[in-house]
Amino acid sequence: MAIRGVLWDIDDTIFDYASADRAGMERHLAAEGLAGEYGCVEEALTRWREATTLHWRRFEAGGIGFEEQRRDRVRDFLGAQGMSDAEADGWFGRYVAHYEAAWALFPDALPALQTLAGEFRQGVLSNSSVHNQQRKLAVLGVSEWFEAVVCAAELGVAKPAPEAFHAACELLGLPPEDVAYVGDQPDIDAGGAAAAGLTGIWLDRTGLGGRPELIRITGLDELPGLLRADTRFGAPSTFG
Repeated sequence: MAIRGVLWDIDDTIFDYASADRAGMERHLAAEGLAGEYGCVEEALTRWREATTLHWRRFEAGGIGFEEQRRDRVRDFLGAQGMSDAEADGWFGRYVAHYEAAWALFPDALPALQTLAGEFRQGVLSNSSVHNQQRKLAVLGVSEWFEAVVCAAELGVAKPAPEAFHAACELLGLPPEDVAYVGDQPDIDAGGAAAAGLTGIWLDRTGLGGRPELIRITGLDELPGLLRADTRFGAPSTFG
């Protein structure tokens, strides 16, 4: 059977998370009087992303809750382990305000969503929370294109676990073999989807290359043609 549904990752797939993260951090450090504490914005971002990766993995593994991982990210970033929950929440909230002011879609995202809408059912599977991602989709003006939004915080399991992909397929009312998953992470997104029985598609925006076992595209303008051709059973890396 042909692909009938598309599940999407959001951050760094349709939403330019990296650019918003940088702009938000730069503005936040200045507002907090911390601009000189980390040498440069890139150094601060590296430290922030290391803390994010560490505590997000703890969350994905089920060791801590969604709110707790955010507070621990702040404490590690600031080197303030004695910071109260309320203080950490306040700091994170102020950061988020600057970060959200920089939100933007990638230029190829909306055209792809619009093109696919007439032919494919579309949903979201994200390793975040429904509250965060539904709000993000609404602010970015793309909520209407998705029938379902499934997130790890509410689901209790995160990508690349097969259960996460299967839950999203169920909400679309389609079996995994009829669904493609599009995301920027080769292992968590494309590899995880493929292992769960979906067609995993790696969006390699930076042209990193490699990973010939994965279906790879470098821009969302390539996606409609790929899905219509249904290359699941052919050579997996038709775009190099």
